[in-house]
Amino acid sequence: MTLTYELSEIDRIAVQILSEVKSKTLLFYGDMGAGKTTLIKALVKALGASDLASSPTFSLVNEYQTDEGKIFHFDFYRIEDEMEALDMGIEDYLNLDTWKFIEWPQKIEKLLDEDVQKLEVLTLNEGTRMLNFC
Repeated sequence: MTLTYELSEIDRIAVQILSEVKSKTLLFYGDMGAGKTTLIKALVKALGASDLASSPTFSLVNEYQTDEGKIFHFDFYRIEDEMEALDMGIEDYLNLDTWKFIEWPQKIEKLLDEDVQKLEVLTLNEGTRMLNFC
């Protein structure tokens, strides 16, 4: 499935994504600046987190609480190899039955199950994005 959306529609798109995905582990692919973090912020909001989501680029993981449970947002852009993810306990997180949003998943692909939903975010122009469910 492919969705094309304006950034002004991102809250509506987030709700639609949550109703369409086949897994609670979402892998976000896309170039730097494509809007992965912006989309994840909207997803966290749509799931009812009271905290405003932000990029965990330096901490690797941010945790958000909702009435339904926790959400984990990972950003593996800065890691050099899978050992860094293992050292921070990624396997424990992946075994949890909760929402997990992972940016730059290609850095840890060998650690991931098959029960994931891959999403590719592409920039069409300044305010328009295309989202491919892979």
